[in-house]
Amino acid sequence: MDAKYVVPLHAQTVLNNSEPSETIINKLHMNVNYLKSRHIGLADEDRKAMLQVIHAESVDQLLDQTMPKGIRLQEPLDLDAPLTEQEHLDSMTAMAEKNLPFKSLIGRGWYGTIMPAVIQRNVMENPVWYTSYTPYQAEVSQGRLEALFTFQTMISDLTGLPLANCSLLDEATAAAEAVTMMRNLRSRDQVKAGVCKVFVDKKIFPNTLSVLKTRAAGQGIELVIGDYRLAMGMQSTEYFGALIQCPNADGAIEDYEAFIDNCHAAGLKVTVIADPMA
Repeated sequence: MDAKYVVPLHAQTVLNNSEPSETIINKLHMNVNYLKSRHIGLADEDRKAMLQVIHAESVDQLLDQTMPKGIRLQEPLDLDAPLTEQEHLDSMTAMAEKNLPFKSLIGRGWYGTIMPAVIQRNVMENPVWYTSYTPYQAEVSQGRLEALFTFQTMISDLTGLPLANCSLLDEATAAAEAVTMMRNLRSRDQVKAGVCKVFVDKKIFPNTLSVLKTRAAGQGIELVIGDYRLAMGMQSTEYFGALIQCPNADGAIEDYEAFIDNCHAAGLKVTVIADPMA
């Protein structure tokens, strides 16, 4: 029998694995359709009481009084017949089984990775973090914060960095914030000299570059886009920082050590957009 149907030892009903799940559930006398009564709409008694308070005879009359007819549909929606919760789950399962998984060749951050079982079970599948603790607020809001805190703590441990922050929206936003931070950390001489250039390697992701351009325009930051291998002679009199990516938009893992050393020697700060899973 399919593993998703757990039959108690005392059950005397003989089940056929080829039968629809709805038939199997009916044989077991299981009530699995709680969703409608608990979550969908009001009971008839509640609806009548509310209409009586607002002096309306029906919901249709209430709509006629409150919603202009010009924005209302003139005929009912053409919807399929309603399904029970289990029928809907079976339908979605059958639809998902039609998917054909292929190897992704998009690149640019969309890489196949192996998720360690301990992270999958204790972070992504931890029911403590995504079940509701009140009827109106899902625990996932708190669980996400704890997952972020755990992740940034791990990054700090692995890299030896004294500070890590992973609560930004996405990689492109984080890159833009890093450029702003490097600008704000300019030396006094750089500020007096009006240094506002940042070097950006041409092999960063296009979506990241788009966000950088938007943010830089509003802060008076000039982006100089080029090949990092040809930008070894930058000086703090012109630039306050540099931005590189690993793996880059071509999927290549470059050796940036010499470039970073030259930047630091010239008084520039460097931001690396890195994928730790690489």
